[in-house]
Formats: sequence, C-alpha cells, structure tokens
Amino acid sequence: MAAYLELYYSGKLVERLEAARALLQNCEVCPRHCGINRLAGETGKCRTTGLAAVSSYGPHFGEEAPLVGRHGSGTIFFTNCNLRCLFCQNYPISQLGDGAEVSREKLAEMMLSLQAKGCHNINLVSPTHVVPQILGALGIAVDLGLRLPLLYNSGGYDSIETLKILDGIVDIYMPDMKYSDEKIAEELSGIENYPLLNHAAVKEMHRQVGDLQVNEDGIAIRGLLIRHLVLPHGLAGTKETVHFIAEEISRNSYVNIMDQYHPCYKAFQIPQLARPLSQREFLEAIELAYKAGLTRLDKVYPVITRAA
Repeated sequence: MAAYLELYYSGKLVERLEAARALLQNCEVCPRHCGINRLAGETGKCRTTGLAAVSSYGPHFGEEAPLVGRHGSGTIFFTNCNLRCLFCQNYPISQLGDGAEVSREKLAEMMLSLQAKGCHNINLVSPTHVVPQILGALGIAVDLGLRLPLLYNSGGYDSIETLKILDGIVDIYMPDMKYSDEKIAEELSGIENYPLLNHAAVKEMHRQVGDLQVNEDGIAIRGLLIRHLVLPHGLAGTKETVHFIAEEISRNSYVNIMDQYHPCYKAFQIPQLARPLSQREFLEAIELAYKAGLTRLDKVYPVITRAA
C-alpha cells in the first residue's frame, strides 16, 4: 500500500497540503528561501509561480532497474529547477523553461494516466520547488483511485522542513549527491552550502524510509536510492560522498554511481568540464565506493587493481 493512503484515510493529508501551501506565501519551499509570494504570481530562483509547470510525462524505461520493472517508471518531468547546473543534460527543461503550467486537476490526471498504463510508481522528476502543488494534485488523484508509490527524484538540495511535511507521503526517495565541496557546488550549480544541506536532506530521507526495499519481482516499493554523477577531474568529490553514505547513512544503501557525464549546455565554458568522463575516472569512482564498504551498487562493475 502506498504510504500516503494512511494519511489520506485519517484526514491528515489535507493538513500536510495546507502546511506545504503556506510555504509559498513567503517562499521557503527549498533552501534558497526566496521570500516571495508565489501564490500571488511572483517567481524566485525556480521561476515558478503557484502553479506547477510540466514538460512531459509518460512511462520511462531508462531509470534504475528496480524502478522500471516490466512496465516502466511513471515519470512526470517538472519544468524549472532550484539548481543552476552549468552541465545539466536536461537543460531545456530545467534551465530554459520548456513546459507549460498545469492545474492541480491536470496534474492529478497525469498521475492516474500513468497508473492506467501499468507503471510501477509515480516518478516526480525535479519536484523540490513544486511540493505544495504536487500535494494538491495528490489529494485529487487519491480521491479518483491513485494507489501507486510516490518517488521523489530530486537534485538533493531540499529543505528539511519541506521533507518533514512529506514524511509518510513519499515511498521512495531518489536524491542526487552532486558535490562534496561547497565552492565547486556554488561555481557549477549556483547554490550555497550544498554539501551541508544535501547531507542533512539525505539523512532525513533515510530516517523516513530506510534502505531500499524491493518486492518479489524486484520492484522498489520503499526506501532510499542515491545517485552520484561522476564528474571529470574529481569535481564531484566521490571519495567524500561514498564515505558519507557508508558511515552516516548505511552500508546497505542502494547507490547508482553514474558514468553518463558529457559536456552540454554551458559546460564548455569550464575547462575542467569540457570533455567527457574517462573510463578510468569512472572505474576509480567505483573502486572508491567498494573500498568505503558500499556493495549494493546499481550494477556490478569491475574494479581497478593496482600493483603494490
């Protein structure tokens, strides 16, 4: 049973929606705390009003295996983002605003459509800045029969206050852990205090849902799945990230060490980002994860062996 159903039947889901919506009036939905009134149509760093904007939605088969199963992950790609990543591979959506505003009724309709297609979950991509709007749609969708687990697929720059509102609503958290160095995060993604806030957010997510659990068919039903994109020249700080996960989250964490970095958007403006990731850099990242004690990686990888 999806986590939110218990809150729905107890009448407490409405209370969570009201708490989330209140954050929009002097916006504190994410750690940027822009302080503008999005309910009045004002926009801050995420360039989003009181309505969510959506670029596309549909079954997605390119996610991690426990999310995809046989029928796909039911993705909803929200337009805009609270990050400013210079190398974002989805930059037309996240940075250029590709998409259109939708009512909460339309958003609920999307969720139900994905369920009707047989998707295994509702995969909310870049949801951080539109949590109140999502909760508004969720209540309508549950009224009409939504039962799928909710997957919160974020850049990891999330507010603890907002995450606590989501406690008992989100079934699966899938945050990025992008950086270990504050200055690099500010230079490449235009955000402050990313490592500190990201670590606190991932801890809170794990407190709520624990390690990733799968059913008898290998489909994720609850828990934490962490993504870490390896960047050229060690810019992502992989060693520090995997040690944090192993020591302060769980050695049983399901972690996807990602190798798909390639220069796009404004990456060519940064000399260290102006080339693809090398195979050696990626394998070194995998080796660091194994050495930290993480063995539940998204795939089984070879490890570099070095002479003594």
